[in-house]
Amino acid sequence: MSETPAGPVRAGGELLSIGEFATRARLSPKALRLYDRLGLLPPAHVDEVNGYRYYRPDQVERARTVALLRRLDMPLAAVAEVVALDGERAARSLERYWAGIEERFAEQRTLARYLRGRLSGRNTELYATFEMRVVDVPERYVLSETRHVRGDELSAWIGASAERLERAAAEECGGIAAPHFVVYHAEVTEESDGPAESCVPVVDVAAARAWAARQGRAQDVKVRKEPAHRLACTRITKAQVSYPQIIAAFDAVEAWVAEQGLTVTGPCREVYFADWTRTGPEDEVCDVAFPVSGA
Repeated sequence: MSETPAGPVRAGGELLSIGEFATRARLSPKALRLYDRLGLLPPAHVDEVNGYRYYRPDQVERARTVALLRRLDMPLAAVAEVVALDGERAARSLERYWAGIEERFAEQRTLARYLRGRLSGRNTELYATFEMRVVDVPERYVLSETRHVRGDELSAWIGASAERLERAAAEECGGIAAPHFVVYHAEVTEESDGPAESCVPVVDVAAARAWAARQGRAQDVKVRKEPAHRLACTRITKAQVSYPQIIAAFDAVEAWVAEQGLTVTGPCREVYFADWTRTGPEDEVCDVAFPVSGA
């Protein structure tokens, strides 16, 4: 190997010193050393005597990609995942990451709107953003699973229980008769664990009872009849489902029920009528509701 002012020359062509490479890649030498330690952008050659790092010119594109991904505030572990993939798979990985970012921003935006109403004392203005309606629900039988869960466990449990019950209803209970819903028999927060009840209306009651019996008591699964009832409700987006944003919807429905002279007759609930995995943060996915009676 021979040395030139531009750096060593190898069989594959001239190498760039870390300073020259940093200039071309628009990264600092400090950042390049960090990316080397993390395995994101290892140099093509490290001098055994003085430890100087050298890079190939064709590494510039990867370096610039790393820099641009970091400008998205992408964690280094996620950057490593993207740059390790080929073009189309890398693009899909970035798309998944950014979809998560947009979902979080949408949640934060609805939370900020909720907090502005609380802090300013203009809750009535906030409640006015929700459209209220009353719906009549016929008598039906539901396959249900009851669980004591706290706030940080709730989302995962709702998704998992819905999947279990919907699969059972579809495959062994004659089909799903109506959307999945969750009933809150007591408050679910970081300090209070409910319980909450996940419910899926079924077509074949006898088959549902047989399936529930096979699960045993450990799963706390049962079949029960829900009498016909009336719900006061409002429809919310996927972003608004996140806690504590969803509390604004519950508060708004409760305030509207009082204004209309209605009486709450049972525990509040969430009715999930859309496919959660196929919806975006601004899509409507859930009805927040209270059973009511009266005018």
